[in-house]
Amino acid sequence: MNVQNTIAAEMTAIGAAARAAARAMREASGEAKTKALLVGAAAIRAHADEIFAANRGDLEAARASGMSAPLMDRLMLDAKRLEAMAAGVETVAALPDPVGRELARWSRPNGLDIARVATPIGVIGIIYESRPNVTADAGALALKAGNVAILRGGSDSIRSATAILKAMREGLKAAGLPDAALQMVANTDRAAVGLMLEGLGGNIDLIIPRGGKGLTGRVMAEARVPVLAHLEGIVHVYVHSAANLEKARKVVLNAKMRRTSICGAAETLLLDRAILESHGVPILGDLAAAGCEIRGDEAVRAAFAAAKPATEEDWKTEYLDAIIAVRVVDDVEAAIRHIEDFGSHHTDAIVTEDAAAAETFLGSLDSAIVLWNASTQFADGGEFGMGAEIGIGTGKLHARGPVGAEQLTTFKYVVRGNGQTRP
Repeated sequence: MNVQNTIAAEMTAIGAAARAAARAMREASGEAKTKALLVGAAAIRAHADEIFAANRGDLEAARASGMSAPLMDRLMLDAKRLEAMAAGVETVAALPDPVGRELARWSRPNGLDIARVATPIGVIGIIYESRPNVTADAGALALKAGNVAILRGGSDSIRSATAILKAMREGLKAAGLPDAALQMVANTDRAAVGLMLEGLGGNIDLIIPRGGKGLTGRVMAEARVPVLAHLEGIVHVYVHSAANLEKARKVVLNAKMRRTSICGAAETLLLDRAILESHGVPILGDLAAAGCEIRGDEAVRAAFAAAKPATEEDWKTEYLDAIIAVRVVDDVEAAIRHIEDFGSHHTDAIVTEDAAAAETFLGSLDSAIVLWNASTQFADGGEFGMGAEIGIGTGKLHARGPVGAEQLTTFKYVVRGNGQTRP
């Protein structure tokens, strides 16, 4: 059997096992799912030494391959991140069971009783890159929503992801749920991803990519099953003329520099012309002092000598690094126009004390997440109270913004009658 046939056989077996496990997960009680998650979280803590050893192996290989510093940061696990991962699983466990919720109910004149009820999606294929914590986040959310997850991490995080999954599966065993409810694709050949995108013979119901533009673009272009994703996060912070200076300084610095490698990091700063000197210069000074490269338009460069010239390409670039594009605008309408022209409908924020300007901004923008006087780095399911997230959706159908357990359900109609027939 050649390599391609071997991969196909492995993936077919994974898909068949997942579909077989889907019924058990669909019928699983809320108590069983909660127990699986709590035991899984405890196992992550108990196996910390094994997980860290696996992560060191991934980091050594990544360093040898010349991986960039931002991607190394995504890959790295430490005690704080491991604890956050375990705590996130526990938070998901504590959420109300999203399955079986009655979303609506009504009666027809003929006596039919109709209910719309939340149900699991089924089998979800999750394809991701460097962040090993996605293994726990995605597995927990899929399990809470009664789904089966087929996880395919990148080759750079395969050791860490496998160690985390091993711990999570202790929870499945303790709760009497099938091992196949959480599966890891161990084969790092790109052909395995291609087979997932084809749907594994109809066994995958949804694909969720979690990674860079290259991965997400490939998934969106090649998938033959539905995809829930965002292609890129060109995130804006707009400092309005009525902004409080200290508030604006804190929000902008955090939005850009807290973690530059996440999709909620600000990539473009818009400044009202009226406050360029009073607010813009101190804000840019803060960013520069923190190690951020400023790329500005003509007005910005005139006010802040350290700024480099911005090109048209900068307004539509997701840097995921300590670089920010800065533009001066005349008012809130000009800011909205810029974001609509160059944004990615991910996350955008306004800093202002003018409630009317804020409501115009929040109401007019067609972004999945809009914020007023808050850092864009809150674009995260954990910060929304979801415990964790499997990604951010920027599409118009099914789910937008952070994708948590509730967003990993669909629904069915349950119709109860008493012998009615249709004339």
